[in-house]
Amino acid sequence: MSQEQNKKRPMMGHGPGRGMMPGEKAKDFTGTIQKLFAYLGSYRIVLGVVILFAIGSTVFNIIGPKVLSKVTTELFNGLVAKVSGTGGIDFEKIGRILLLLLGIYCISAVFNFIQGWLMTGVTQKLCYRMRKEISEKINRMPMKYFESRTVGEVLSRITNDVDTLGQSLNQSVTQLITSIATMIGVLIMMLSISPLMTLIALVILPISGGLIGFVVKHSQKYFVEQQSCLGEINGQVEETYSGHMVIRAFNREEAVEETFSRTNDRLYESAWKSQFISGLMQPIMTFVGNLGYVAVAVLGSVLAVNGTIEVGDIQAFIQYVKNFTQPITQIAQVSNMLQSAAAAAERVFEFLDEEEEEQTVEHPVSMDHLTGAVSFEHVRFGYTPDKIVIQDFSCEVKPGQMVAIVGPTGAGKTTMVKLLMRFYDVNSGRICLDGHDIRNFNRGQLREMFGMVLQDTWLFQGTIMENIRYGRLDATDEEVIAAAKAASHTTPPRLLYGLGIPNIGAANARMIAEACENKWAVIQNLNEGDLVAIDGIGDVMAKAYTAFFAEEENTRIIEDLLQVLTLDESFAAKSGGALAGLTFVITGKVHHFENRDKVKEAIVAAGGKAAGSVSSKTDYLINNDSTSASSKNKKAKELGVSIITEEDFMKMLEEV
Repeated sequence: MSQEQNKKRPMMGHGPGRGMMPGEKAKDFTGTIQKLFAYLGSYRIVLGVVILFAIGSTVFNIIGPKVLSKVTTELFNGLVAKVSGTGGIDFEKIGRILLLLLGIYCISAVFNFIQGWLMTGVTQKLCYRMRKEISEKINRMPMKYFESRTVGEVLSRITNDVDTLGQSLNQSVTQLITSIATMIGVLIMMLSISPLMTLIALVILPISGGLIGFVVKHSQKYFVEQQSCLGEINGQVEETYSGHMVIRAFNREEAVEETFSRTNDRLYESAWKSQFISGLMQPIMTFVGNLGYVAVAVLGSVLAVNGTIEVGDIQAFIQYVKNFTQPITQIAQVSNMLQSAAAAAERVFEFLDEEEEEQTVEHPVSMDHLTGAVSFEHVRFGYTPDKIVIQDFSCEVKPGQMVAIVGPTGAGKTTMVKLLMRFYDVNSGRICLDGHDIRNFNRGQLREMFGMVLQDTWLFQGTIMENIRYGRLDATDEEVIAAAKAASHTTPPRLLYGLGIPNIGAANARMIAEACENKWAVIQNLNEGDLVAIDGIGDVMAKAYTAFFAEEENTRIIEDLLQVLTLDESFAAKSGGALAGLTFVITGKVHHFENRDKVKEAIVAAGGKAAGSVSSKTDYLINNDSTSASSKNKKAKELGVSIITEEDFMKMLEEV
């Protein structure tokens, strides 16, 4: 395999995939929560301290209104005594009570700070541990896992899911503890003041619960639709910007805009409905709460007049009613956060529990004195049991021998390399290295024996030197520089293709270079007329080509490249070959070649010419469907150009 175009890909070319939707539920909530707490086993003592401090903070916070009621009572009694002339307000006593109240609230704040600090530490350590284990897990995962899932799906486990788990767990655990403790503590304090008023306050609960349930029920479907539309519109935006050049080339701007507008309209409808309906919850709860306050105030006044309770108790009770309804709403929010945390944890644990590759064997074959003889012995393999790619393959490659593997798409060329590197293991048969089954080698040591050049190059963040050294980390700077110099030798067709000019593929670049006899000075200065005169180059390609070289920035980049590249401009005109003097055009699907570019390569190799469009100069149109209504087929029939199949073309090659 050879690489003709090196390009730096963005670190995050695609989004992180589906991620977590708000309110997404786990398949097994109870099991996942149990597994999560087991995972948190090393932090149990810290979590216990967090619970104690959270309860302590809540208890001191609950006591506050009761102490404050003493101030209200003292002020009321003092005013009454002053009006009646029997006494006055005891400010010294009130001061002592306020100091006590300040101390209580300070202790509550300190306890709350400590539990928040400890809980944040636990959740961040949990996230750190999960990310570390996931990153280590990735290196032990079989290749089939990644090839059966999108990059975004895997990224989501490391980013979205871990972040969701950390945030939800940090907020939900302490909030759940404080909410439950608040409800219990407030209820006790309310009963200590007045059981009758407590009964009236409790009547509010089923009303509030019913109204909350009603709102949630009617808003949930709109939230689901909103998330669905949001995911859809994000996908459309990503596709639109990634394929912007293609959209403009085919004049599909209006169609794309219409599709986006339809999705955007749906998102608008679902978003405002969900937000509006859910926004009703707060005013409804406020209204119901105010009704409760009125009832408590009226009844409290009656009881105070009768001498059953003190005036300050009414004020304290109203505060407790407010503090009693708040935890109910908080628990509803916490349940959603716990669901999100469980769903995120479930996805992370699913990844961590995935099957791993066996990296080592009991008695590995020694790597010393290996010559590099490779043999395939009756190899049978399929990615799935029902789809066997390689049926019964045997071959032998001697040390130093160069072997080219050719065949149509899906024949198993790349699969053979994956089997050799043990990304997959054979179903039957065996692959041997110097007579030893490769399954008897440690995977890491086996892969160190091979150099693999992929069709697409990935550049990691860092310097060019660091990327070159990636294949052998112990390489010296001198060796890296020598490798870079060796790679600097190229040809005009490869350089032209590597520039990434729109619509100029490898085959087009080769045709242009051949027409210019590989002279780069000529290639760079072609005009539209020169380009259109080349068979296979149309108006669209010509305009894109000349526009590229007209840009000053592109010219500067090319000049910089030529400073470090060594161009081989040697050119030998092909005078012979089985197809010498013949011009071919290819259309439709091909079955025996990997793609149409491979057919063009075969034509050129045999001395023929491959053009992009049918003209009077065309000798043959290669089309496996001679009855198709394509424009090239029609043109060929109009001009009397012979239409042949792929099999006919291959017979012409065999007749050499």
